[in-house]
Amino acid sequence: MAATPPSFSPSRTTCASLLRELQMIWDEIGESDNDRDNMLLQLEQECLDIYHRRVEETRMHKADMYQWLADAEAQAANLVSSLGESTVLPRGKGSLKQQIATIRPVLEDLRSKKDERIKEFLKIKSQISQICDEIAGCGQYKSVTDSDVNQSDLSSKKLGELKSHLQELQNEKILRQQKVKSHISTISELTEVMSIDFMKTLNEIHPSLDDSLKGTLQSISNDTLARLTGVIHSLKREKQQRLQKMQELAKLLVELWDLMETPTEEQKEFSHVTRLISASTDEVSTRGCLSSEVIEQVEGEVQRLNVVKASKMKDLVFKRQNELEEIYRGVHMDVDSESARQILTSLIESGNVDLSDLLQNMDGQIRQAKEQALSRRDILDRTEKWKFAAEEEKWLDEYERDENRYSAVRGAHKNLKRAEKARILVSKIPSIVENLTARVKAWEMEKGIPFLYEKIPLLHSLDEYIVQRRLREEEKRKHREQKRLQEQAAVEQEALFGSRSATKKPLCQSNNANTIAGTPTGRRLLTPSGRHGTSGGKERRESGRVNPIIPVNYVALPKDDSVSRGN
Repeated sequence: MAATPPSFSPSRTTCASLLRELQMIWDEIGESDNDRDNMLLQLEQECLDIYHRRVEETRMHKADMYQWLADAEAQAANLVSSLGESTVLPRGKGSLKQQIATIRPVLEDLRSKKDERIKEFLKIKSQISQICDEIAGCGQYKSVTDSDVNQSDLSSKKLGELKSHLQELQNEKILRQQKVKSHISTISELTEVMSIDFMKTLNEIHPSLDDSLKGTLQSISNDTLARLTGVIHSLKREKQQRLQKMQELAKLLVELWDLMETPTEEQKEFSHVTRLISASTDEVSTRGCLSSEVIEQVEGEVQRLNVVKASKMKDLVFKRQNELEEIYRGVHMDVDSESARQILTSLIESGNVDLSDLLQNMDGQIRQAKEQALSRRDILDRTEKWKFAAEEEKWLDEYERDENRYSAVRGAHKNLKRAEKARILVSKIPSIVENLTARVKAWEMEKGIPFLYEKIPLLHSLDEYIVQRRLREEEKRKHREQKRLQEQAAVEQEALFGSRSATKKPLCQSNNANTIAGTPTGRRLLTPSGRHGTSGGKERRESGRVNPIIPVNYVALPKDDSVSRGN
């Protein structure tokens, strides 16, 4: 029995021991040397194949490691480039495993940074997209994915540009929100003034503008802003139209009140309306002052007053006629009141004329009369001054003819003061008349009609006054000449018959002297008793004297020796 080959521990099994064990098995089998050689060659070939395969696998693993290392370096370089990092990649040293161990943490760190950077890009791009969608007015927001991020450029510069763009959009959003808020406030004010439903107006523009809807972003889109702007323009136009209508109604109210002399208490009911007559659109801000209800109320009041006006129109027409006549009388213009009233009565009774048009026509006549009165005012003032000066001139003439004007009677000092002022005024009469004549001629040339004063052309009155004044001046001159001759005759008589008392009363004076040529009775009258009493006393004192025949207005003068000697 063949011996059993010794067993070998697997941990100690080697090629030599296996070969010995194989030889022993072949011996037992009885394999030939040729077969043994073939099997050994076959075994050697199989071993070579295994070595070759292992070497090839190892070579391929080495190539894979080189490829991985190359890919890792390229990927790291791309990450550094895309991230815009200034990281210096470690250079390969030592074995492949050492090189891989060196670059692996760098690559993982770069990948982590890339992931974080992508998240930042996604966050910012998502915000940008949301704001853009809000501005564009999109109902649903478009989500941002990794594909929307350009991973070839994840640098801090690019991220900063995106952040700047986001900041600009956020600022734009804030401005739009402020515009929306401002527009809503303006719409609120306009609708409040006109009592228009504010919330309904906003809902028609965009439902999100309603503040009562919590958690809903207000629309800031271009379309919403355009709608808000359009509604504001529409409301402002409506406000302007309502204000114009209200102002027209208010003016009609005031005109009707003036026509019918409506009491102030009744006018107070519509004081909020009349205050709008001179107001601009921007100044009107009272709640409901331009509402449809208020306009309808004012229209109803105007209609009511028009009905009342029709019944009172006849009285108003004659009231206008009285006003017109008063203006004419105030400036001394000729007006045929009776004829004008007959014509008005005929027109009203005929019913062929609109009383409103007649009132407007008379208002036009009143305006023209006022303008004409205003154009006559300066000339009338100068005419009154001339009239007064002429009266003072007449009074002064009478005063100077009074022989007793210097007598010590009551009121004489007042007449003296008046005479002084009258002389100053009379000295100005030529210039007054000349200036007045020039102004009247200029007025008549401009208007093309004569200037009437108390139904008489004023120039005619001035010409007559000038002629009369010249006649009076001539009469005064003759009187002074006559008086001079009389005084000269008195001097000659004195020289013949001797000196007379300087206080000798002329024979021509009598009890009626002051009555015939006394102090004028203008605005300041002397008492008759004072004048008559004075003259009566003088006459009694002179009654016992026998006087020679002496000319009228005799004045006793002191005897001139030279004249006596000459005579």
